[in-house]
Amino acid sequence: MFAHILVVIIIAIAITGLAERRNIQPALLVAIVGLAASFIPGVPRLELAPEIILGLFLPPMLFSAASDFSFSSFLKRLGSIVNLGVFMVFVTAAVVGLVATLFVPGLNPASAIVLGAVLAPPDAVAAIAIGRKAGLPTAVMTVLKGESLINDAAALTLFTVAVAAVAGTHTFISSTPLYFLYSAVVGVVVGIVIGNLAQVARRKLTNPSLATAVSVIVPFAAYLVAEELHASGVLAVVAAGFALGHHAAKAGYAERIQERNFWRTIDTLLETFVFAYIGLQLRFVILDADAAGYDMWELLAAAAAIFSAVTLVRFAWVFVTALLGRWRHNRISQRLAQLDAEQPSRLKRRPPMPQRPLSWKENLVVGWTGMRGVVTLAAAAGIPALTVMGDAFPGRNAILAIAFFVTIATLVIQGLSLPWLINRLKLDDALDRQFTAEQDALAQQISDQADRKTLEDYLATELSPDTRKLTELMAQRLAARQARTGLDFAAKTSLALGSMMLEERRSQLLAARDARILDDTVLRDTLEQMDIEQAFMDSMAGRET
Repeated sequence: MFAHILVVIIIAIAITGLAERRNIQPALLVAIVGLAASFIPGVPRLELAPEIILGLFLPPMLFSAASDFSFSSFLKRLGSIVNLGVFMVFVTAAVVGLVATLFVPGLNPASAIVLGAVLAPPDAVAAIAIGRKAGLPTAVMTVLKGESLINDAAALTLFTVAVAAVAGTHTFISSTPLYFLYSAVVGVVVGIVIGNLAQVARRKLTNPSLATAVSVIVPFAAYLVAEELHASGVLAVVAAGFALGHHAAKAGYAERIQERNFWRTIDTLLETFVFAYIGLQLRFVILDADAAGYDMWELLAAAAAIFSAVTLVRFAWVFVTALLGRWRHNRISQRLAQLDAEQPSRLKRRPPMPQRPLSWKENLVVGWTGMRGVVTLAAAAGIPALTVMGDAFPGRNAILAIAFFVTIATLVIQGLSLPWLINRLKLDDALDRQFTAEQDALAQQISDQADRKTLEDYLATELSPDTRKLTELMAQRLAARQARTGLDFAAKTSLALGSMMLEERRSQLLAARDARILDDTVLRDTLEQMDIEQAFMDSMAGRET
């Protein structure tokens, strides 16, 4: 089995490299090639237990996405994220269950809800990978990323309840609403605790490799501990990712560089394998359904009806809730404007203006990004073969086949057309570009002020005439805004002074982030450039010694 996985990863990486050279969506090309390869005679079946997929592949993917995601951006769009990642999951499951009872022969309503829970969550990997490469606006990417981080938790919790009802087993808490509440709250608490404990441990380590090793353990630890407590492992991983991502700015630069490169590599490996795995299942799913006595054309017709249902319900939910959200946004904006006019003195104490609603073009893209993926297939494969009474689980093979057909349909139809749709709509968020430009300017201003302070402090203590002359020259260049980077400073003044300037910049930028003046995403981008500068100066210092 390991040899098969290794071969699949190697081939998938080669296909990804080819796709990037030809400007093709790598994930989709890997899936399509996998589909074709599954029909090659002699190709062995690569089947992983659902526990391996959910416990080994899902945690690092979610952790990487969460740790690289601005928590402040998540909170700003929390309403839209919860709307899509929780409420729409339940609505989709209900609609799919209704359609399945009408189109799938012999599928009872309870099993139909299991199928609904399986197909409810759009895939995190597909939407983010395609959207990132196609250049979606920040607001849309924030909503899609946030949705993908929590919809798996809602869907898998619903799936557990639905399977227990059909199989005759029992959930940890008999009350469904209390079980959902317990799963969410305990999952988040576990993730926060493990994330902060990991951060404490990382502060004690001076070796970047050991610190990176701790970050590798965190997603698996959070997932397993939460699952052992019958809580949401998905939410635990996401919470741990947010916790470590927030603290990453306070870590050493070598640690950040190593972790950044490590997780980008892991993302590439997991994404390529996941899409290859999806494609390679086609022939074997068809064979299993045929062996169970299902008519393939009936299953394909049912899958087409369900694909239409999940697509339409997403569009309907997105646009109806968008209209309600825009109405609410306008009411709040008018109320705040009225308060400002009536009581100008309260301007600084009033709540901030709400985030702008997405435009109809952006909502159109959000509505079309409903690709399903590995979580859907893992959940379907995780349906028990037998009920507690020893009977066959009703409609299990039909659920597996339909889940796979719908997943492939969303990846091929929506995935291939999404880049075209984005380019056709010519999405451009002027307000977002303005906000980013203002935040970049603020980060530069804070950096310049930190540099001035460092230079002034250095001049006050440095007695060497030559060093004072160079330092005063740098102060003049900074005042004229000609010196822009730490690399320039390092070339013209002492490496020690350059390091002091970078350290003061980090301190001031972090203070601005914690005071909610500076956007977290801008901070991360700025720190990434500063880390490169610091690495350069340390390498120069190493050469001198």
